[in-house]
Amino acid sequence: MVAPEGIFCVYSLHLLSISHLLLFLTGGGGNPQPGEISLSHNGVLFLDELPEFKRTVLEVMRQPMEERRVTISRAKVSIDYPANFMLVASMNPCPCGYYNHPEKECVCGPGIVQRYLSKVSGPLLDRIDLHVEVVPVSFDQMTALRKNESSAEIRERVVKARERQSERFKEQKNVYCNAMMPSNMVKEVCVINEAGRVLLKTAMERLGLSARAYDRILKVSRTIADLAGSSDIKIEHLAEAIQYRSLDREGWAG
Repeated sequence: MVAPEGIFCVYSLHLLSISHLLLFLTGGGGNPQPGEISLSHNGVLFLDELPEFKRTVLEVMRQPMEERRVTISRAKVSIDYPANFMLVASMNPCPCGYYNHPEKECVCGPGIVQRYLSKVSGPLLDRIDLHVEVVPVSFDQMTALRKNESSAEIRERVVKARERQSERFKEQKNVYCNAMMPSNMVKEVCVINEAGRVLLKTAMERLGLSARAYDRILKVSRTIADLAGSSDIKIEHLAEAIQYRSLDREGWAG
């Protein structure tokens, strides 16, 4: 029941009851069966319209994302299912979809945007490495005659970066890439210089980041450096990683 390169899409499930959603995602039942989280092991789990899911349902994602396994406990037995998946989630900035839009005005009332975004808890966001706000693309940008990087070129960079990580962790058991590093390895592998420490300290204080977010920023910056073919984490790699914490920014929801 494992799809090494599979993609399991979960969407349009918002009308199901909480118990059915929990069963669908994490598994269980009288005769325990794996849910979509485990079926996405070594693959991608895509959740569309993230805030439309009940908050109690989203919170069950925290343990699998941290421990890479799902535990189903019954009176006489406890079963662990693997859950080393890549979570990809999408969401609108507000119910009407126009908050922060450069041209159209948001029509959501006072407090509605914050209430909508708060359906996704801080601890869950902490466990998501990249928060990317996708802004509308203008007509001029779409029709601009500029050379874009091809998928083949991107793939080549990614393959080389994964090779570097495989070599880095070849002596480690059950660690194959930067994302799988335990916290006690982060300081050893993700070494930054004094300028990087000052930048990261400033970001931590201004954004109010947690220790978990700190670790994830360092892991992402290490990956950005690997993609750039750099043996060291440079300040520009660290700055880019910090930019990917957009939902941590104070005032993002007004």
